[in-house]
Amino acid sequence: MGPLLSPLRLPGFRNLTGAYMANEVGNWLGEIALAILVYDQTGSPLATAALFIGLQFLPAFLGPPLVSRLEALPSRQSLAGLYATEAVAFAVLGLLADDFVLAAVIVLGVFDGTLALAARSLTRAAAASILQPSGLLREGNAVFNIGFTASAAAGPVVAGVVVAGAGPQAALFADAVSFLLVAVLIATTRGLPRVEFDTSSWTERFRDGLRYVRERPALRRLLSAQAAAFVFFYVVIPIEVVFAKETLDAGDAGYGALLSSWGIGMVMGSLAFAALRRLSLRALLAVSTLAIGLGYLGTGVAPTLLAACIASVIGGAGNGMQWVAMVSAVQELTGPSFQARVMAMLESLSNAMPGLGFVIGGVVAAVLSPRASFVVAGAGVLIVLGIAAIAMKRTGWRGDQPPEDVLAETGEGAAARPPSPPRRSGPRARTSARSPRA
Repeated sequence: MGPLLSPLRLPGFRNLTGAYMANEVGNWLGEIALAILVYDQTGSPLATAALFIGLQFLPAFLGPPLVSRLEALPSRQSLAGLYATEAVAFAVLGLLADDFVLAAVIVLGVFDGTLALAARSLTRAAAASILQPSGLLREGNAVFNIGFTASAAAGPVVAGVVVAGAGPQAALFADAVSFLLVAVLIATTRGLPRVEFDTSSWTERFRDGLRYVRERPALRRLLSAQAAAFVFFYVVIPIEVVFAKETLDAGDAGYGALLSSWGIGMVMGSLAFAALRRLSLRALLAVSTLAIGLGYLGTGVAPTLLAACIASVIGGAGNGMQWVAMVSAVQELTGPSFQARVMAMLESLSNAMPGLGFVIGGVVAAVLSPRASFVVAGAGVLIVLGIAAIAMKRTGWRGDQPPEDVLAETGEGAAARPPSPPRRSGPRARTSARSPRA
């Protein structure tokens, strides 16, 4: 446990971890409260769907420009401002519970979703700036991942208790208070990285970020592969309840058992990532993605609830490793000055691509069966993995240390490490849900 906990001794990292966990619990509390509020007020599934489009899909396009605008500010100032603004947004949403206007709720949902995406991206960038000079990037991300998994497990429980006991309005006000407390925590944190003010406009920085990714084959291919994987990760989400209750005839308890099994696997996977520090990130990405694909295939062909739960544990374990391995790989392949912008692109993919997966899963289940949706999801994940493995091998990235051009940006350079032997694939180019169901 010593190496795992060592990042918590770095100035500022402990508070960043606490803020990240509180943000995740707050997001669950806000989303569940808003979903219940909208459905209670409208009685319309379409209105609820419109809310989630506002919370998830639209921020995927608005978040990266916002990050490009804010990244020139000191981390403490930008993050504290984002969390404080989220507190105001949820306070206004709480007031709207008494004087409900659907359009206003959805607009505020889009606004808050954009703030949340920017906060996650800037938090990850700040954490990387703290961790990389100490060589503790993977260990720090492991701590983040364990905290994220715990928050993802606790968030729905907290939200259910608060909403059921006090109602959606009280939950929204409680969420506002939680974000305000996080803002105060960040504003009073010492040790957060400071950046030199960039005189270029945010539009120029945004375009530079896109160009940065485009010019680096390893980074570009890694993000493209994750975008494709996200589609198949989310294929089964809309039809899991149908699969459990009708295909397996397991009822509500069976549906809960299926989700709980995935969650147990996620916890196991997050601990495994922390333990497998000597395994390269490329190997971890391959193993974890393979586990997700096999988990979906196993669930799809499972004859009983028990077999489906076992397969879900395998898939959840892959889930618990895959996202944090992806975030670590993207951070390793990205220079310090582009961390926030590239992380915003990754977060945007995690928001935008699931929508296509939802559509595919629903169509396959309607035309064929829920089992077929799981098989399509698993097969799709394995196909993406195979293509990505070939594409990444051609870039020369091994996943065990940052590329030379990134080392040059951090000031380490070739003198800081022994030279790597030449490879036929050429020099290495520099390249996070989120997770499928977190």
